[in-house]
Amino acid sequence: MAISGFRALLWWSNRWSKKDWAIAAICFAFIVFVFSFLSDSWHAEDSGINHSFDLNPANDLDLVDLSLLQNAKAKGALCLDGSLPGYHFQKGFGSGSTSWVLHIEGGGWCETVSSCSSRKMTPLGSSDYMERRVRFSGILSSDASKNPDFYNWNKIKIRYCDGASFASHPEGETKNGDVLYFRGQLIWEALMDELLSVGLSKARQALLSGCSAGGLATLIHCDDFRELLPKDATVKCLADGGFFLDEEDVWGNRTMRSFYRDVFNLQRTGKSLPKDCTATDEPSKCLFPQEIIKHIHTPLFLVNPAYDFWQIQHVLVPNTLDPAGSWQKCRLNIHKCDHAQLEILQGFRDSLVKALSDFKHKKEGGLFVNACFIHCQTWMSETWHSPNSPRINKRTIAEAVGDWYFKRNSVKLIDCPFPCNPTCIHMDFSQG
Repeated sequence: MAISGFRALLWWSNRWSKKDWAIAAICFAFIVFVFSFLSDSWHAEDSGINHSFDLNPANDLDLVDLSLLQNAKAKGALCLDGSLPGYHFQKGFGSGSTSWVLHIEGGGWCETVSSCSSRKMTPLGSSDYMERRVRFSGILSSDASKNPDFYNWNKIKIRYCDGASFASHPEGETKNGDVLYFRGQLIWEALMDELLSVGLSKARQALLSGCSAGGLATLIHCDDFRELLPKDATVKCLADGGFFLDEEDVWGNRTMRSFYRDVFNLQRTGKSLPKDCTATDEPSKCLFPQEIIKHIHTPLFLVNPAYDFWQIQHVLVPNTLDPAGSWQKCRLNIHKCDHAQLEILQGFRDSLVKALSDFKHKKEGGLFVNACFIHCQTWMSETWHSPNSPRINKRTIAEAVGDWYFKRNSVKLIDCPFPCNPTCIHMDFSQG
């Protein structure tokens, strides 16, 4: 179990100030720890940076090579360090040959020159550091038993290297000593051009999805994606663990709002956000999903845990603001929260449900909000669709998404409060 690394991460995060704490690195690390925690139980090796069980079998069809965007340099579509962006492509077959599922990886954001400069020395800012092969699982699995509705579709994993959910613009670039490329919007456009040229333009069905910061990117680009595809194609979007709340933390600070404001200002994300929203007095609030979904016309499905551990650890209870460590046990293991802390967590859940109240009534919208202490759930088979996956009304996330996409049933599933759901996978970062 990668607990020693997790403790090191906590020690390092304590050294950051409120302005400089690198959500980007922490988010990516937490996603890795989710996988490494679970993979111990499955007797699998943790490959390090990405979700891979074992990179040895040469004949494993779910190991997919990295492709670099060859048209990117000419279009100025570059990662933070100036390297070419990348993606992984697994061709569909049979009845899925004209259907496409795209999944944007997560990894937080960077809000200062310093944090973005550090990020460009990682896979989240440079393709030079990206693994050349990754395992496709969950919504990208080619195993029908693990991914019943999308297993034979054309599958794309989009690597994330701009630090602003594919919404950064070069107007924010700085040249004073440290060259940074804020080209997220250009990366998105160049990527779409390349995928359209290899078959996406003829798609009959398509689903744009993403996890965490990739879920936010999905919301930002959902309608753009719909416009690129044939008018008679079925095109929908799925955001997983990407519904970040504009909530006060337990000390009354708007930590997340302040952070998003810095991302917005540094990387000039406004041009990629809904114009009706950015015309308001505080345009940086338009990075919050609650605002973005008001302007999305494409059918949308939201998967989110009511007790998203990333949001609890960074939005509700930022570690840097808890020097006495009164929340430390609760932040790492929801079962170790005392009664008063659980009351606050239940209030955070209530805020999420309230933020979704209007969306819940959208006819073409879908919801799966479970009572789990976890973050992203669509990219791992264990949480997407397996005998031990989290369920609401006996449906896995994969079954709920499939029912919604193919209009087999209406899906508006909001779980009862913790600890009501015995099928939940609750992450525990406290064991060492």
